[in-house]
Amino acid sequence: MMTAVRRHPDWIKVRAPSGEGYVHTRQVVRELGLHTVCEEARCPNVAECWAHRTATFMLMGDTCTRNCGYCAVKHGRPQPLDPLEPGRVAEAAARLGLRHVVVTSVDRDDLPDGGAAHFAATARELKRRLPDCRVEVLTPDFKGDREALATVVASPIDIFNHNTETVPRLYARARPGGRYERALDLLREAKHARPDLLTKTGIMLGLGERQEEVMAVLTDLVWSGCDILTLGQYLQPTKKHLPIVRYVPPDEFAALRQAALALGFRHVESGPLVRSSYHAWSHVP
Repeated sequence: MMTAVRRHPDWIKVRAPSGEGYVHTRQVVRELGLHTVCEEARCPNVAECWAHRTATFMLMGDTCTRNCGYCAVKHGRPQPLDPLEPGRVAEAAARLGLRHVVVTSVDRDDLPDGGAAHFAATARELKRRLPDCRVEVLTPDFKGDREALATVVASPIDIFNHNTETVPRLYARARPGGRYERALDLLREAKHARPDLLTKTGIMLGLGERQEEVMAVLTDLVWSGCDILTLGQYLQPTKKHLPIVRYVPPDEFAALRQAALALGFRHVESGPLVRSSYHAWSHVP
């Protein structure tokens, strides 16, 4: 039986929030009544990213309809969609001077399209307000609804991101509402619909996956046409969440990066504190 590791190693260090940039980003987010995955998911990089006046906006509220074992975002019955939210996201991006905007959301299985039209509306508002900015969307799986996916892919986005999260064996425990093959299909179909579209995914390590399982997933992702990969350490948000089985050392992340690039990924961001949107502007040549 694997034993959960409870104390962070020395390489897991984060900055305390401070500085003019951090304060400005927080002020913009608060004034416009927006949610960010930086806060809701307790991202360890919030101090660094907000200090650079960048944030990952989380659409459709702060309440998820799913309850994944690794995620800090609260779950329950969400509020109705706010039709003015896409415009406020565009306003925030303009105030922060963003040239690469990452937009994600909670899962909204209560909506017929899973929130796909809301993603598309946000992309249109961003491009209307900031024509030269790149728009990256990190979407849920829409329960495999191809029409919902088509709605998002047809909108003016530059990068389509859907996180694979973990290896197939651990899905039932970590991501009970998701399906591994569904994640691959989403990435494959997005690329098929728009070959010019960059596709991206992320995987957490430290939940008990084996090396050979990780390599098998990376191979599947390359065959699905995925361009960009992020690899990061899972960090347990609270005692109620899944325990950390293992801390992956930095040199292992470095080796995985080289292995992934050798398989055919165009860009790989790999390290203990890497998250999907960490340094996202640098993931695109």
